[in-house]
Amino acid sequence: MTSTSKDIRIVASDLDGTLLAPDHKLSSFTKSTLKTLHQKGYTFIFATGRHHVDVAGIREIAGIPAFMITSNGARIHSPDNQLMFSRNVPAEMIQSLIDVCKDDEDIYIHLYHEDQWLISQADEALRQYHNDSRFTFQLFDPENPPLDNVSKIFFTHKQRSHDALAHYEEMLNQRFAGRVTIAFSSPWCLEVMGPEISKGHALQVVANSLDKTLTHCLAFGDGMNDVEMLSMAGRGLVMNTAHEKVLSALPQIERIGSNEDDAVAHYLNTHLL
Repeated sequence: MTSTSKDIRIVASDLDGTLLAPDHKLSSFTKSTLKTLHQKGYTFIFATGRHHVDVAGIREIAGIPAFMITSNGARIHSPDNQLMFSRNVPAEMIQSLIDVCKDDEDIYIHLYHEDQWLISQADEALRQYHNDSRFTFQLFDPENPPLDNVSKIFFTHKQRSHDALAHYEEMLNQRFAGRVTIAFSSPWCLEVMGPEISKGHALQVVANSLDKTLTHCLAFGDGMNDVEMLSMAGRGLVMNTAHEKVLSALPQIERIGSNEDDAVAHYLNTHLL
């Protein structure tokens, strides 16, 4: 059952393609909206595939206390930065996951290891995604990856080929089904987390910590990694610019505009503020 505006006390939003503008920054209108939301007593959650160090920088720029669901739910931090939940990619599977595509020169392999973002070969274009938070990558050897405290492994393609990544998604699902969580955060980013990880599960953890239920939650997203969160929240909203796979997976959920037009902030102003 869809929640009404008076039921909503918690607002969760994905970042890239949703809350952030196309330049991967918070617009001034979005920042002012988030501050008003906080002043009105709502709880805000950044719910993203990004690393928690990266998101902490964005939260500081936003200027509000907020929960952080990061690495698609593999980490949850409270507004005062206390770790509330953590689940890693199983250490014994990391090398096998990397081996699936380590010989493909068109594939960048990424790991979130502790407070680091590691990458198999430098991709300078990615730095623009993190120009506000100043969080950036370091190189690692795919033949000798770290095995402990890896919250997420993800794969991107030099030519941004969704079809190439979808091929690897199929291979990963065939070999590791049930032992890890596999999802696209965008058509050009294939992600692997530990078992039973999702933003939806993480949203439930945050709501429980506040003595609220999912009926009190409003959520925004645009990726396949948002599907559980949007489905489980009392009210889920999907960006009209989401990939067709996302829109097909959420046929009944209301669509709103584009991050280019600050659609999330406009929706919040119209319906909550």
